[in-house]
Amino acid sequence: MSILGTASVLITLAALFSYVNYRFLRLPSSIGLMLSALVTSLAVVALGELGSHALENLARHALANIDFNQTLMRGMLSFLLFAGALHINLNDLAEQKWSVGFLASLGVVVSTAIIGYAAYWLFALLGHGIPLIYCLVFGALISPTDPIAVLSILKSMGADRSLENKMAGESLFNDGVGVVVFVVLLNIATGEHAATVASAVTLFLEEAIGGGLFGLLTGYLAYRMLYRVDDYEVEILITLALVMGGYALATALHLSGPIATVVAGLLIGNHGRRFAMSKETREHLDTFWQLIDGILNAILFVLIGLEALLLHFESAFAWAALLTIPVVLLARMVSVSLPALVPGLRAEFPPNIIAALTWGGLRGGISIALALSLPDVPWRGALLTVTYAVVVFSIVVQGLTVVRVLRRIGLQASSNARAADE
Repeated sequence: MSILGTASVLITLAALFSYVNYRFLRLPSSIGLMLSALVTSLAVVALGELGSHALENLARHALANIDFNQTLMRGMLSFLLFAGALHINLNDLAEQKWSVGFLASLGVVVSTAIIGYAAYWLFALLGHGIPLIYCLVFGALISPTDPIAVLSILKSMGADRSLENKMAGESLFNDGVGVVVFVVLLNIATGEHAATVASAVTLFLEEAIGGGLFGLLTGYLAYRMLYRVDDYEVEILITLALVMGGYALATALHLSGPIATVVAGLLIGNHGRRFAMSKETREHLDTFWQLIDGILNAILFVLIGLEALLLHFESAFAWAALLTIPVVLLARMVSVSLPALVPGLRAEFPPNIIAALTWGGLRGGISIALALSLPDVPWRGALLTVTYAVVVFSIVVQGLTVVRVLRRIGLQASSNARAADE
């Protein structure tokens, strides 16, 4: 199937599932789309088990043309991160800078270590021994919260403003940090880099800090160009070039594309919007990126559900998948509790905030994409199965109940308070 044919099928399914969700399911858009696609995938597999293989083979063939890892990590992700960062208030984020920085850096590292060692012990206990380094790789790919999943839920859950800033800021940055940690550990696992602390730290600094500086540079260049023109079509093209060209160049230079995109998006969404754009341009820019965000989100969550057709789940790993879910939640709780031990941050992390951050830390497509990028090693199937189970549980169970949790612990802002903030 051609690229146009594949895109046509995905957009058609996204439109159909969106219609079904809006008319009948009434679930948050991302959850409704993923569940619809997942149920469709399971129905196709069931028909295949009953002897009707034509539809299953057709679906598998169509999906085989889509490299999920490349589609998300080298395609959709840059657009989705920029669209998310574009509407983050830098002043609000600055108020939470130490909290967000702590959660997005040390929090990811601690969570990676806890999940990695726990998974190593768990797989060994169940008779599926996996090397420790690959368990740590799994910890890295599953630790960061997915900005796409988190931001899509944040739009509708009415969270307290302070909590919303923490969750949005953390999800935008810990994604990039998580990818860097994953790359570092995978390079050590495959022998591409020496397994030394110095080499790991050097590679991390090159990717993460280099990516941030690169995003600042490209964002500033785009800002200067926007400042000198007053034509919304030209200005939208400049932002597109910043996203696509900046991400591609950062990747080619072995810098963190996600971190570069987020930094550039924050700069354009704040200083660029305030000083370099007319009211008309701001309106057109917002409308354009909201549409891009909505369309790509819909396609992504449909892809997550459909990916079940291509993953070869092994029943032997079912217990590992079920037991890993509470391990991931426990690691999340520990990692978001750490700031409460820091004197200057203790007041910002009372028990109800820790509970909300734990349950609201959704995993999504990025974890699946990273898992699919694993080399063809004997334990790849086990790690894929467990990753998919954690992601589905996260989006469906946590995503559907997070509003109830916020309400119970008193962190759902009233409509009047939110209107006053906005």
